[in-house]
Amino acid sequence: MEELSELLLQRRRKVDALWEAGINPYPNDFRPQHTSADLRAAYGDKDVIEEDAPLFVVAGRMLMRRSFGKAAFVQMQDRKGRVQLYLRKDVLGEELFAEFEDYDIGDIIGVSGHPFRTKTGELSISVTEIRLLTKSLLPLPEKFHGLTDVETRYRQRYVDLIVSPDVKEVFFKRSRIVSLIREFMTRNDFLEVETPMMQPIPGGATAKPFVTHHNALDMQLFLRIAPELYLKRLVVGGLDRVFEINRNFRNEGISVRHNPEFTMMEFYQAYATFEDLMNFTEELLCHVAQEVLGTLDFSYGGVPISFQRPWQRFTVKEAILHFGDIDAKSLEDRDLAYAYAKKLGLALTEDVGYGRLITEIFEEVAESKLIQPTFITAYPTEVSPLSRKSDHDPEIVDRFEFFCAGREMANAFSELNDPRDQKERFLAQVAAKAKGDEEAHYMDEDYIRALEYGLPPTAGEGIGIDRLVMLLTDSPSIRDVILFPQLRKEAK
Repeated sequence: MEELSELLLQRRRKVDALWEAGINPYPNDFRPQHTSADLRAAYGDKDVIEEDAPLFVVAGRMLMRRSFGKAAFVQMQDRKGRVQLYLRKDVLGEELFAEFEDYDIGDIIGVSGHPFRTKTGELSISVTEIRLLTKSLLPLPEKFHGLTDVETRYRQRYVDLIVSPDVKEVFFKRSRIVSLIREFMTRNDFLEVETPMMQPIPGGATAKPFVTHHNALDMQLFLRIAPELYLKRLVVGGLDRVFEINRNFRNEGISVRHNPEFTMMEFYQAYATFEDLMNFTEELLCHVAQEVLGTLDFSYGGVPISFQRPWQRFTVKEAILHFGDIDAKSLEDRDLAYAYAKKLGLALTEDVGYGRLITEIFEEVAESKLIQPTFITAYPTEVSPLSRKSDHDPEIVDRFEFFCAGREMANAFSELNDPRDQKERFLAQVAAKAKGDEEAHYMDEDYIRALEYGLPPTAGEGIGIDRLVMLLTDSPSIRDVILFPQLRKEAK
């Protein structure tokens, strides 16, 4: 820390000296006309570069410098990559070259020069003019191998992006993934909308909300846990195909899969079923993977993943029987199933409902084993308060969850549009909340009123954007795909 403070003081003194010499260390009148990508596009495939090659004007951060007395090589990084600069005292002049020698690694510079190839064949710019555009006061990590402390990487993402090209590439891919999803939805006649993030009643998911207060209205509000109930209100209003890509907030734990604020894409389609959405999801995600990766076969954490269609499908009970150690007859017996859950070490009370029990067993024995893309269907009605009951079995709903690489990626169902059934399920949730279930749904009378006007037969789905980006960038933690993940307070 003492050494860092001395470096900081040295650089501050350099800033003071520049001001005293009449040089602004933070000017804003330099306009780059090219990028490193422009240079590579123009001359990357040329072995010989003509002597009268045009002037390139670029700007970026100085990452490395090798000085040889009267000349120097510099690695400069701009928004498109890195480029080598070659500076000579006899070209720049003694005064400008001396000024350059006082620059530090991390400084942002602007240069003009002509492209050429070095004796080793590296495409470079022979600099004719150079200017300091921003003086860096703090040194970059040594040798530019990136930040090794994981928490520091997340907390100081700005440094992580400077020194780690692979990290930057993840976020370029993230932007591409979101754009492809948006384009696909629009092409399929879905309307992009925005719904409230501050809601008087949180709903649409089973989660504990963040609570806030609006002073002018003197009312309690909640950061939304899902946009679902507002999006379905829009379908009631005649917007038959809607989608939203935006943030949700859940006051829950932090892990490699969970961040308190995260990005979802939710969409609703009138006159469709959950089975229609399974096919739609295959088409959407295959399209995104093909465009981003150039293939439907890739790996995650060293494990091969194939998006080749069709994707496998299990019911909840089929998955338990396939991956668990229990037979079908015992699984149908509530007491035997409960005994199996206790054997698995699940902390469940004796009065737990059969639907909740089956779901907990599935999550324990099967979820982590769903490595290849898999749809799980036939969820119990008890754990699906917004889903339409199956016409064939009222104990289950028309719902699926999509899993890949051992984690849930999407949740979808045919929507419950019977207002009386919906109200009964809300009341059951209210009773569960009264018994201490902090994640149970609230009663939403306005949503019931919207259903009473008539929600057409509809199917809806939510896809976790962060987890999808993790999968397609081979990132082990959700923090690797969120620019500024939530962290504990920084230790002083």
